[in-house]
Amino acid sequence: MPFRRFAASLLFLLVLLVPLTPSHAQDSAQSTPPPASSVDDLVRILENEDARNALLTRLKNEAAAQQGQEPVEQEPTIARQIAEQTRAAAEQVMAGGEAVWSGVTALAGMVTGAGTLDYRAIQTLALNVILVGASLFAAFFVLRILAHIVQRTLDRRAASRHWSIRAIFTTIATLADIISVALAWGVGYVMALQVIGGATGRMDINQTLLLNAFLMVEMVKAAMRFVLQPRFPALRLVPVSDTAAAYWYFWLARAVSLVGYAFMFVAPILAANVSESAAQAVRVLVMLTALVIAIVVILQNRDRVRDVLSSRAAGGRTDFISRSGAFLAGVWHLVAIAYLIAIFVVWLVNPQAALPFMITATVKSVVAVIVGGLVIAFIGRFANANLILPADVRARLPALEGRLRAFVPRVMQIIRTVVTIGVVIAIAQSWGLIDFLGWLSSEAGQRISGSAIAALIVLAMGFLAYLAVSSWVEYRLNPEFGTIPTSREKTLLSLFRNAFTIALIVLVSMLALAQIGVNIAPLLAGAGVLGLAIGFGAQKLVQDIITGVFIQLENVMNEGDVVSLGSVSGVVEKLTIRSVSIRSLDGTLHLIPFSSVDTVSNMVKGFGYHVAEIGVAYREDIDEVKAAMQEAFDLLMETEWREKIIDTLDMQGITAFGDSAITVRARIKTVAGGHWGAGRAYNEFIKQVFDRRGIEIPFPHVTLYMGEDKAGKAPPLRLERAKPETPRPEGEEKLILQP
Repeated sequence: MPFRRFAASLLFLLVLLVPLTPSHAQDSAQSTPPPASSVDDLVRILENEDARNALLTRLKNEAAAQQGQEPVEQEPTIARQIAEQTRAAAEQVMAGGEAVWSGVTALAGMVTGAGTLDYRAIQTLALNVILVGASLFAAFFVLRILAHIVQRTLDRRAASRHWSIRAIFTTIATLADIISVALAWGVGYVMALQVIGGATGRMDINQTLLLNAFLMVEMVKAAMRFVLQPRFPALRLVPVSDTAAAYWYFWLARAVSLVGYAFMFVAPILAANVSESAAQAVRVLVMLTALVIAIVVILQNRDRVRDVLSSRAAGGRTDFISRSGAFLAGVWHLVAIAYLIAIFVVWLVNPQAALPFMITATVKSVVAVIVGGLVIAFIGRFANANLILPADVRARLPALEGRLRAFVPRVMQIIRTVVTIGVVIAIAQSWGLIDFLGWLSSEAGQRISGSAIAALIVLAMGFLAYLAVSSWVEYRLNPEFGTIPTSREKTLLSLFRNAFTIALIVLVSMLALAQIGVNIAPLLAGAGVLGLAIGFGAQKLVQDIITGVFIQLENVMNEGDVVSLGSVSGVVEKLTIRSVSIRSLDGTLHLIPFSSVDTVSNMVKGFGYHVAEIGVAYREDIDEVKAAMQEAFDLLMETEWREKIIDTLDMQGITAFGDSAITVRARIKTVAGGHWGAGRAYNEFIKQVFDRRGIEIPFPHVTLYMGEDKAGKAPPLRLERAKPETPRPEGEEKLILQP
């Protein structure tokens, strides 16, 4: 029998594609009346004596077995649930297929004249419906022409206008469209009541079905015209090309007309005048035709949609939407076709319960995906965008922008992952795969979700506390705002920020673990034991920390100071509780642990001295030398260095008699760190004054003594002109001394 092969095919598709849960199948079975085929089978069993006796015997045996033992309720296994669901689906497929086959047989009998129909009544019904339909569509054609004139005028005026003005014109054009549909519907009602109804003034139900189907279908098409505007591009508010708008309106309008008139007009008439099976056969044929049209449209747009889905990934973007689009680009048409076939099979099997469930789940899933996609797109755009703070904030907190650029993308990635998980949960909830809302309402769900939210709040508050303290320290260390921080403040604030960060990480981690139910008492005890073990095993580290604490308490050095630690001298760049980083004059960075520090020599603590030790010849007048050194100091005080000098020249006089010079010392007292620059400038003035006064700054001399004889005469110094082995330039000679 052809129906058996048709039912077997539908059963195979149903097992693969129909997503029904057992509870939903049970609800459907309870809320849906038994099909007509089941009732017919029961009637046949009761009419047949042998079948009736066999049924009674089976029922008695089952009652006796149940009296001997109490029924035990067991949770059905997954295999049993699948088997029951498959059996119910197969029975529904068989019943639906038999109903369709009966409808086809009834229609065939009506066409061939084998049925027992009242053809005169059918002819009268058809004539009345044709008259109402002719008047209805004729009036609608004329009214549509008038509405097109109004819409064309609005389209010309809306060209090159602002979108708000265009929206007003589009609304007016849509109202004209709706009014034309309503007036045509009114004309059809008048025709049915006054002309066809005659003196009775009553209309047939079939005419009402036609009028209502026309109103619903044309209103839906008017809504589609409001969105797409296939004939008036200036009134179109969505960014769609003229070709695309005309294409989609063409197919959507025909699908709506086909399904709407078939389900709201043709099928009810056949159900009332022929049979319900005939009406079901028409519905199946129409839905199958709509399925074929939808598959054709999907295949026609396969490449276009593929290019759109993969465009973001082709542009080099690697976010969640781009990766998802690239994955769906090659298989979207297969997924869409499989989904449409599943919709058709579900509607065929159980249109009263399964189809509404599937449509509702589909709508919820689409809404969840759209909302999640918009949230992820916004987050991705915010995370990938260049985070630029206002100019005044950047001036006060220079490092805040970089800190936010480092943390914000990570936080946005976490939020994106949470949103994705939420979308997946929402889709699973919509299809009945999980009961996430029910779990949330349970005690365990409330406890776990509350703990997770509390842990997230603790982490967020910890991050905000870190950001606030770091920004405050940064603002306090900014010399352009408020008071200028001292070296001591720079050092202590930097140490405070590091210590606060470590303490905050430990505290926030412990609190977050405590919120999610982790017992932190063993962790604290283990941390104490670990600290004790480190104290015994890492004595050098403990010595570093203790020495560093005392150095900080005694305020021996701070960041920016010029110090000497053993054989290393330079500027203190970084000072922690364990070590100090020093940048020497040649740019080398030295990391020195405090345990290796015996002496700290701070060269910029309080004030400084430039010690000028000037060597002069033995023949020079010392008073004149002192006057020259004072003159050089007076010249120095006329420059910008006078702001660094905090006292007069401290002249200390002769300090040493050298081999070739007498050393005269003077000191210049300056602010901390200013003695190097002031000393270099003072040396320049010393050279200028000494040259002007003719004061000799000697350098080492060598005196050649030839000796004397007893008569007091020195032997002559013989000079010999050497002959060069190679030619020398003109004027260059070589002399050889001989005794």
